[in-house]
Amino acid sequence: MNPPTIRPATIADLPSITRIYNDAILTTTATFDTEPKTIDEQREWFAHHGLRYPVLVAVSGGNVTGWASLTAWSDRCAYADTAEVSVYVDEPRRGGGTGRALAEAIIKAGRQAGLHTLLSRIAEGNAASLRLTESLGFKQVGIMHEVGFKFGRRLDVCLLELVLESEE
Repeated sequence: MNPPTIRPATIADLPSITRIYNDAILTTTATFDTEPKTIDEQREWFAHHGLRYPVLVAVSGGNVTGWASLTAWSDRCAYADTAEVSVYVDEPRRGGGTGRALAEAIIKAGRQAGLHTLLSRIAEGNAASLRLTESLGFKQVGIMHEVGFKFGRRLDVCLLELVLESEE
């Protein structure tokens, strides 16, 4: 597969972003959402992003094949320089480098936005995402035991962090 082009998402990308996310909701533990999202719900989500907390898309062959975002970790002021990373890739493109390209780009965007720390939560059983995240410099800081319930089972979540300032 050819490497994707990574660019900032636009409102016109929401149908593709929503389709990719809804597939993850229905078929994976990459998200703990359990009900598919509507375009209106995703439009509201998108409105909470911008320069500080961007949404990026991967484009291959003219189609959006994945997306990544930074989301405020908390609305409490002391957490203002911390964001959570999300990366989702269209099922046929998984394992082909799209996730890595998106993750590298969203980390760079976090640095450019002046963020200090990026966090990632990965549910048990998602070894590929864990390997990718660790290969990008994230360090495990703990396991949250049985915090999620999806597909009839309780799931642990690994919490990872990347402190941006110390890497430059």
